[in-house]
Amino acid sequence: MGKLCDVRPHLPISVLAAFVALGCHPRAGPPAPASEATHCQPAAATRDGQHDFDFEFGRWTAKLSRRLHPLTGSDEWVAYEGTSVVHPLWQGRANVGELDVAGPAGKIEGLTLRLYDPAARRWTIRFANSRDGELTPGLVGGFSESRGEFLDQEALDGRPICVRFIFSELTARTFRFEQAFSPDEGKTWETNWVATFTRVDP
Repeated sequence: MGKLCDVRPHLPISVLAAFVALGCHPRAGPPAPASEATHCQPAAATRDGQHDFDFEFGRWTAKLSRRLHPLTGSDEWVAYEGTSVVHPLWQGRANVGELDVAGPAGKIEGLTLRLYDPAARRWTIRFANSRDGELTPGLVGGFSESRGEFLDQEALDGRPICVRFIFSELTARTFRFEQAFSPDEGKTWETNWVATFTRVDP
């Protein structure tokens, strides 16, 4: 089995250096302090979105590209292929996704937890990697006109950044996911993770 690439935050500098040497880069760091976390907030929800992720339930093939060194000026990418399986919970108000992909840079075994808040009409998304089993900070957002956007303010190499997830190009059999970081409070974005998914027939 290939080496596991950790895309998780909360890592000391010595461990980060080891991941870089392995060709693995973490997603981001812990949340920015409350005094700084005033940007990158989602717009107020205007509709009930508790079934927004119903389209994703089931098994998918996944093709993924990941930028190795976000926000450094590097344009070095690595590719992975594998599967994604999404399981509904709580009549669709929660779900768990299992990602299992591999490529020349190693293997990623990830788990995504999504929880719906009916009072706020917002979803929170968290990710965990099998390497350490810890959940990332939550990105908050929802869908509008078949496009999902989720935001959070975290830290990368000690500086606050905005993190954004985008779900787009939704059809009955395919969809696209992108992750991007912003170093300037959302004025500009650099994409560092692009994945396309195709449904596997039962």
